[in-house]
Amino acid sequence: MARALLRWASFTSLETSSRLPFVQLPWTLNPRATTLAFSSSNDAAAAASASNYIHLSDEQLMAQCDMDTFKASGPGGQHRNKRESAVRLSHRPTGIVAQAVEERSQHKNRAMALTRLRTLLALKVRKPIDLDGYTPPSELLQILPAKSTIRGKDVGPQIGPNNPKFALGMQALLDLIFSVEGSVSETAKILGLSTGALSRLILSDDSLRVTVNELRTSKGMRPLR
Repeated sequence: MARALLRWASFTSLETSSRLPFVQLPWTLNPRATTLAFSSSNDAAAAASASNYIHLSDEQLMAQCDMDTFKASGPGGQHRNKRESAVRLSHRPTGIVAQAVEERSQHKNRAMALTRLRTLLALKVRKPIDLDGYTPPSELLQILPAKSTIRGKDVGPQIGPNNPKFALGMQALLDLIFSVEGSVSETAKILGLSTGALSRLILSDDSLRVTVNELRTSKGMRPLR
């Protein structure tokens, strides 16, 4: 799984636990994934908490992680390997792992690993959606193209994959796509877009494209290209 992520993520040194291909609240999307059981009285609270992981501040998210430092191997010169500046973050609630090794500064690598962890959480943690009366959250509206009929003029310019806030909208979009079993046409109708316009949005980010295509393939649908 880690090798696959390295191929399709838009950055390097990205890892995730192979034990958790996906995490869907209450943690049962993939039968091979580790299942975390909640009592019925705690399900709603657990779902709300888990769905908000990437909304946490850096300090709050770091408090949920174990951090390891190590000497980076490979290209980079002798200065790169003198100190344990590489950082690996293990998110305890989900088992998702992200790391950064590029910088000589441990502080910079920590910030980079945290950004990558947020992206992995957006890709891997799913929140069930009740499609009856569904209203897209503001973070999803922000990544939609202006041609969306539900977007509204007060949302502002479209946020692209290079914007740190894109991960928030990507998570909400994936929640919706998973709720309709990978149907891009059905998702497009809900979001007031043509199928082609939504497909272009999905294809604009490699990690988003791969996640959607993995779901579609599992449902016997053709991948987006």
